Amino acid sequence: MGMLCAVSFNRYGRLFYFDPGELRPAVGDRVLVPTDDGPEVAECVWAAQWVTDETEGFPRLVAMAADDDLRRDELLRKRKAEAKVAAKRLIRDHELPMKVVAVDHVLDSAGGQGARTTIYFTAPHRVDFRSLVRDLGATLHCRVELRQLSARDSARVQGGIGSCGRDLCCATFLNDFEPVTIRMAKDQDLPLNPLRISGACGRLMCCLKYEHPLYVSFQATAPPVGARVSTPDGDGRVVGHSVPRDAVTVRMDADGSRCSCSRASVCGSRQAYEERHG
Repeated sequence: MGMLCAVSFNRYGRLFYFDPGELRPAVGDRVLVPTDDGPEVAECVWAAQWVTDETEGFPRLVAMAADDDLRRDELLRKRKAEAKVAAKRLIRDHELPMKVVAVDHVLDSAGGQGARTTIYFTAPHRVDFRSLVRDLGATLHCRVELRQLSARDSARVQGGIGSCGRDLCCATFLNDFEPVTIRMAKDQDLPLNPLRISGACGRLMCCLKYEHPLYVSFQATAPPVGARVSTPDGDGRVVGHSVPRDAVTVRMDADGSRCSCSRASVCGSRQAYEERHG
């Protein structure tokens, strides 16, 4: 058990969790967090509080941000904006099929290597951007790196709103992209319409994986559609499943009406049916 707080480098951006140590930042406070390129300013969006999880492996906040840190952060944001404008202009001049997604700038990288700008972009295929890098270096007067992002990584960096009306999972809390297959959509009886099961990135929605284990467990124990079962109201045939309610829909033999029965109330009958008929 320990204390944790959450910070974000951009408003409504991805959350990062840190051990506050002796600090007690409140929501809206600016703090210094450790990064590979040295401490950077971030905004506290979740005040430090006690949690039941183990906090041993979480990085610790460096300090509360001072006025000098805030001025440096403002200069950093200005350099990023300038680099993004310059990159878009030069990409247009070079007539390259590239789209700038994000820009990262380091005023003085670790090891005293000087300023460095990293430009993240998307493109439909591999792009020869060697001449673009030379022109960017001459314009920005620093070392420039270009990195091509996949569709999923692009959505994570840019953020957005999903079809559920909430911020994209990849831009808020997902750490890694796990494989998502069309089989998961089929197991959940979802329409195989790309517009319905695709996320902002154009790939299958990551949330298809969230409830998939529940559907697999349900289908392993519930009577399949078409099986005959005995319910408290009489015998009938299974015509549908309702996994969220842990129930099956049965059409009664007596009058053809449909009723919803819990999975537990018909599983025993299913086992007896299988033992009797193989």
